[in-house]
Amino acid sequence: MKDDLKFEAVEKVSKFKFNYNKIRRLSKIDTISPPSVFIGSKLKYPNVTVGILSPVEKEDNVSIYDDARFWANNNFSIQNVLRLRENLLNSRFQSNVTDARINNKFVGIAKDVAVALKPVDVEIEFKKQISFDNKWDRVLTPHGLKAPLKNAKVVSNVKVHHKVDRVINDEIKTSEGMRYLYKNKFDEYALQKVLSVGALGLKKNKTLVPTRWSITATDDILGKQIISDLRDYPVIRDYELFFGDFMGNQYLILLFPEVWSFELFELYYPGSSWNPSTEMKASTDYEGFKGRNTYASNCVGGYYAARLPIIEYLNSIKRQASVLAIRLEAPSYWAALGVWVVRESVRKAFNLGRISFESKKELLEGCKKISKIKYDFDSQVIFDKSILLKGLGEQKKLGEWF
Repeated sequence: MKDDLKFEAVEKVSKFKFNYNKIRRLSKIDTISPPSVFIGSKLKYPNVTVGILSPVEKEDNVSIYDDARFWANNNFSIQNVLRLRENLLNSRFQSNVTDARINNKFVGIAKDVAVALKPVDVEIEFKKQISFDNKWDRVLTPHGLKAPLKNAKVVSNVKVHHKVDRVINDEIKTSEGMRYLYKNKFDEYALQKVLSVGALGLKKNKTLVPTRWSITATDDILGKQIISDLRDYPVIRDYELFFGDFMGNQYLILLFPEVWSFELFELYYPGSSWNPSTEMKASTDYEGFKGRNTYASNCVGGYYAARLPIIEYLNSIKRQASVLAIRLEAPSYWAALGVWVVRESVRKAFNLGRISFESKKELLEGCKKISKIKYDFDSQVIFDKSILLKGLGEQKKLGEWF
């Protein structure tokens, strides 16, 4: 059934893209949002652009246009995702971030769309013709079309989950609201939408949040909350290795039976999406047991996106660990699709199952062998530079002092 849905959706949009001349002539559309919104950050803050995302024509399975979990679970290719997203229209208008606190018509419509439980029927009219916007970004998932909004109207009943309705209408702080919804099975994709349209937080503080920021903020807020719980868990019993790849993003994740710490290395091969040069590029960020006080400015959003599924795994087994994660961005990852790829690549690595070792030495040797065989990469170059490994080598456990 899902394979049929994937095939039908991708085939349809691949044919539809040949009607671009027709698209340019449109002045209004009757469509369905997946539901999805986009808050842009290119204007001078506190001004932002607010957009309602939808395909140009009505689609029976419109949710597939904005469903990263589905793309990953069904092993979509880069081209599959681009075909979907290049036919997604951003009908946008300018706003001030504080307009989330007032009765602004268009902001209200965008909020209704973002918090909706199911796809939303909308009628949209444009000020100018539709143009094309095929830009790639490390954090954001691309969309291919844009047009300035003249008028918009929701023409279906918007269903909001009662738990979401409670959070957005009660005087609850943003972090508390996110924790409540997350514990009630709302994932980070749903939460970042609700955060971006200013639906969370105390009424006096409600603010539109650019999508770029809301994605990383959601990963970070959820991450800190889970890590706070992890610190009270016992450490894992064994030395563990996970590995896997998705869309040219290859991961090696090493877990050590020590208290929480996390280090990420990202290596970009020549010809990959963010490295047009002929030399390997790399970045790294680290946090110890107490966490970070500053933004992970080297790996940026990818740091928080990789960390979230790792701590979700540890939380699921009620254990903590020191974690060294290595990302290899291969040339086959030729188009950046956003940090959801990082998140889902790490999840795939954990879903493949773990290899256990009895010692740190065996884990490192096992990682070196697998990284060489699977990815033609010598992980020793990472081990030599790792702050985490150096700390494990110098740190004595309490029992060793007696």
